[in-house]
Amino acid sequence: MDMDFYKKNALFQNISEQDIRDALMCLHAYKRSYQKNEIIYHAGSSTGFIGLILQGSVIVERNDAWGNRMILTAFSRGDFFAEAYAMNPQSIIPVDIIAREASTVIFLEIGIIASRSCAAPHALHQITVNLLKISLQKNILLSNRSFLLASKTMREKILRYLNNVSLQKRSSEFDIPFNRQQLADFLNLDRTALSKELSKMQANGLIAFRKNHFRLLTPKP
Repeated sequence: MDMDFYKKNALFQNISEQDIRDALMCLHAYKRSYQKNEIIYHAGSSTGFIGLILQGSVIVERNDAWGNRMILTAFSRGDFFAEAYAMNPQSIIPVDIIAREASTVIFLEIGIIASRSCAAPHALHQITVNLLKISLQKNILLSNRSFLLASKTMREKILRYLNNVSLQKRSSEFDIPFNRQQLADFLNLDRTALSKELSKMQANGLIAFRKNHFRLLTPKP
């Protein structure tokens, strides 16, 4: 059992080690590994389990019948996903959740929290509180993305995205969780146009980058 991982994870904050063990048993925790690009949840499926990422990362994307693809968000080690659907197992997941790289996910039957039918009531209560806090943070990030996509120009959209990541990382130098095509899909842009604009922004002294590593620069007067 990866107890150090659980103890440091936001989902299990303020819970003792023994209560974490009891909660994991109660929530029928199990682990599964995925290869790069393997689908974890298909659009149209349902689940009673949230996924907690132990290793690797996943992306959430929406695909339609006409071949259009939009990446909605990405999650990495320590993040969890599908909580809204797991709390209501009758609901349908409208997106594909895909391993961005070789990944290991811990699944927890979170819907059981509502029934309190388990021997770790304090742990379940605290998990509920933690889950609510993290979900509110996710809603804020989704709201920020709405403002991002409303940007009038491509450059404004890119700069807003990079600034948001910089604020989250608390650093002007950081890695983003997307390759070029994924970033284009996330920002709803053409990949070629995105690459050209990034090169122009670098030439203009706004950013420096190599692959998915970026640094925000202060323009010279």
